[in-house]
Parts: sequence; structure tokens; C-alpha cells
Amino acid sequence: MKQTNPWIPYRRTSAHTRLRLFCFPYAGGSAAVFRNWLNCFSPEIDVCPVQYPGREKRIVEPPFSSMSPLIDALAGALLPELDVPFAFFGHSLGALISFELSRRLQEKDLHPVHLFVSGYRAPTLARIKPPMHLLPDAEFIERLRTYNGTPEEVLQNSDLMNVLLPILRADFALHETYTYAAHMPLACPISALGGTEDPDVKYQDLAAWQEQTSGNFKILLFPGDHFYIHNNAAGLMEVISRAVKGYPIAI
Repeated sequence: MKQTNPWIPYRRTSAHTRLRLFCFPYAGGSAAVFRNWLNCFSPEIDVCPVQYPGREKRIVEPPFSSMSPLIDALAGALLPELDVPFAFFGHSLGALISFELSRRLQEKDLHPVHLFVSGYRAPTLARIKPPMHLLPDAEFIERLRTYNGTPEEVLQNSDLMNVLLPILRADFALHETYTYAAHMPLACPISALGGTEDPDVKYQDLAAWQEQTSGNFKILLFPGDHFYIHNNAAGLMEVISRAVKGYPIAI
């Protein structure tokens, strides 16, 4: 049995594991975003929600605000888990993190069997919103209101926001200070996923991910906005299950 890994706080162990699915949450999110996925896949798939520092039981650890150190830490922490085939699913900021981790692992001749990037524009595209991670608290919170999915009751809860602000600032810094560097395309297939009503991530933004792989590429759209993953879990899991089993991806 594997030792507890703080980067993977929730998991369902099985003697029949043939593949690990690592799930990377969006900015401000924790591993709990994917906790209900654990028992929704075949026992052959070990679902591993990834916990970044600064949340839940890792609340006392400073969150990462720069991409390269985070990828260094992830590559070291997850390496012992890569003793079976593995796939990555990342939503929004998690898509960028899982992509950069895939590139880092490829340098070690380790490759996901599939990379699922969800709700994030291809990394070669220019940012469409001005940076916000250095704004004063009041302005930062006001900008959060423009991001679909940030509940007003959370924004108005000063005690909760005192806890969340450092995490959110760090996560936005990860995105806003990131600079894409040209590199060899990934050898694994990529599926770019999105919501049909996402105001910031359009079909063409997902299509631009194709240049990041020398393998197969698919675009899949689901009903909903940027946080479509919360209302389409069953469809997402079906797509992922088919892909990692080698079947054509279809909805």
C-alpha cells in the first residue's frame, strides 16, 4: 500500500489499478473539487485529486505564485506515483499546470497516456484580461466579481476572504506571470474541453492546443459556462474513461 502523499489527500485504493488519473483544480480550488469522482470510475482507474499547498490540511503551507517552482515540486512529489500508466485532467489554471507538468515529465521520458485540458485558452495565445494579482484587496475582490462562478456570499464574507485572498492572489499570479516557452510537442494525445457558454474560452482558443501535441487531438464542448465541469460530471467521466481505454472519444 502506498504511503500517504499530501499532494493526493483523497483516493480509493484498489488492487486492480491499471491507470492513475491525476486531477488538477482551478484557481482557488482544492482537491475536494474532484472528491466525488473517486467512486464514479471503474476500480481500475485510481482517481488522484491533486492538492496544491495552502488549502485544506495544507493551509499552513505557503501557496506557489510562480509556475516553475510548482512544477519542480509536483514532478518530485508525483514521481513515485507514476509506476503505472497515468493521465492528467486539469481545469482552468489546472489545465496549464498539468500541461507544464507533462512537458517536464517528457524530459524524463515519462508521458501521460492522455492530457485533458479543460476551460483554458492554449498557452500560446495572448492574455485577454489585465493582471490583477497585485491589486489592493478591494479592487481584487471587485475583479473577482467579474469571474463567473465566484459566489457573492463568499465575496462578502470578510473572514472567509481573509483566508482565501492569499491563495487566490498566488493562483492568479501563477497564471498572470506565466510565460510560454516553445518546446517539443507532447507525444501524448490531447483533448481540449470547454463549456459552450464560457465567455472567455472559445472554440478557437481550444483549437489552438493542437500544436502542443504530435499525437491525436480532439475538441469537446459541454453545455454550460466556465465551470461546466460541475454540471457535466457524468459526461466528462465517460469521455475520460473511453479515452484512457483506447476507445474513440465521443459524446
